[in-house]
Amino acid sequence: MNRRLHAADENLALMRTRLSLIPSASVIAGSLICLVPLVAQAPLLPPFALMIFLAWRFLRPEIWPIWAGLPFGLFDDLLSGNPIGGGMLLWTIILLALDFAENRAMWRDYWIDWLAATGALIFYIMGSMVLNALTGGGWLFWPLVPQIVATILLFPFILRLCARLDQRRLTL
Repeated sequence: MNRRLHAADENLALMRTRLSLIPSASVIAGSLICLVPLVAQAPLLPPFALMIFLAWRFLRPEIWPIWAGLPFGLFDDLLSGNPIGGGMLLWTIILLALDFAENRAMWRDYWIDWLAATGALIFYIMGSMVLNALTGGGWLFWPLVPQIVATILLFPFILRLCARLDQRRLTL
């Protein structure tokens, strides 16, 4: 009897690990996309890691604790070349703002989530530009416009991808 309960506890722990591993691995994979060799004079790639992170946050609000932006933001900073701590700060501010807005909102809708994600992603891109400028980088807004437009238009596809991953995660 005791052995059976121990086996059930191990299965439950394994299932919890698997359920949290897929979202974390997808955010890490989003950070790894910036390693693709792409030669451009202006930033073109959207912040895929943050987009995936936000998509999981909108799909499953309970999946990330409020401090989850710290390790993911640090990992993204290390790979993307942004100043260390910038992603940690911006991701945490975004999570706090979304948590505050979610507690105040009466209802949620797809369009409201897209608008919130758009605001969060533009805040991140502009905040990254400001942090880069403070550490000796350039301060130009116009080269960021294609990146902002691509980010806004790609978010629904990232949300759909995370929904498919979530479906697969729950059926395994």
